[in-house]
Amino acid sequence: MSRPDLLSEEAIRNHLELLPLWESDGKKIMRTCILHDFVSAIGFINAIAIHAEAMDHHPEIRLYGWNKIDISISTHDKGGLTLLDMDLASKIDAITF
Repeated sequence: MSRPDLLSEEAIRNHLELLPLWESDGKKIMRTCILHDFVSAIGFINAIAIHAEAMDHHPEIRLYGWNKIDISISTHDKGGLTLLDMDLASKIDAITF
């Protein structure tokens, strides 16, 4: 699969205006989610996995506590952020639990 080009700092800021739950360090976007319980947290991770696998674009996911999830997304083979990252973040934001 061909990967898109890296986004400029301005493009990242513009995309993050549409993704207010996410923040960026310029190389990746991150979000923390707090779910109601452990089962919901695992279900949320599984829902992310379905989108990620379909896109062949896999985020870093960390479950801690019993209901907290850290998600980090970047296009590793490009060394930064691309439209693919923003698309996956949008799909994650659309998941409801």
